[in-house]
Amino acid sequence: MKPPRIALVTGASRGIGRALALELARDGAHVVALARTQGALEELDDEIRAQGGQATLVPCDLADFDALDRLGAALFERWGKLDVFVGNAGILGPLSPLAHVDPKDWNRVMAINVTANWRLIRSLDPLLRASGAGRVLFITSGAAHRETMKPFWGPYAVSKAALEALAKSYAAEMGGTTPVRVNVFYPGAVRTAMRARAVPGEDPSTLPPPSVVAAPIIDMIEASYEANRMLVDFDKGTTTAL
Repeated sequence: MKPPRIALVTGASRGIGRALALELARDGAHVVALARTQGALEELDDEIRAQGGQATLVPCDLADFDALDRLGAALFERWGKLDVFVGNAGILGPLSPLAHVDPKDWNRVMAINVTANWRLIRSLDPLLRASGAGRVLFITSGAAHRETMKPFWGPYAVSKAALEALAKSYAAEMGGTTPVRVNVFYPGAVRTAMRARAVPGEDPSTLPPPSVVAAPIIDMIEASYEANRMLVDFDKGTTTAL
């Protein structure tokens, strides 16, 4: 019997991360679900088990960088590899003029949206290389690359632009010399709690649920997906080089 793929998803307790964790489990992967909220992770685990899947829960704040370092060691001890890493977790931060942003809020956004993903790359890189087809995908936002920048979105927009640069750099290092492929996915407007906070006057019923974007994400982390350093814009239906 073929062993399951091992797939780590951050921000797995809600929104896109939760939908993706469920879809991966349905596809037969063993899901390593990372999120801050223990209770929400346990609810996810119950649903995964109810559909016959398996999960390992990692209750962790992504700003706990020492814990991220330990995660790579723990995954190595148990499986010796990692097939999929989806950097989905992110925070919105303050919607405020840049001059009014508190330094601690700025640092928190950068820590969760950028530095944590670098620390995970650092921790997981040997495991991804040990997979026959390691796949890495980061979830970005239109705030990083829209032609007309919205005012007051500075911390979030800067962090997502930095995340795309991080992905681009890692993809350049992996492409052609390793079995690892690194790409970025922009889901567009999706019915999530973060979207509701960002656009409070919007009718959520007009937006697609997170499950709609889970399937195309799955396509990008299949072992058969050989593209590298690509940005898939689900909203526009386009694929472009990073």
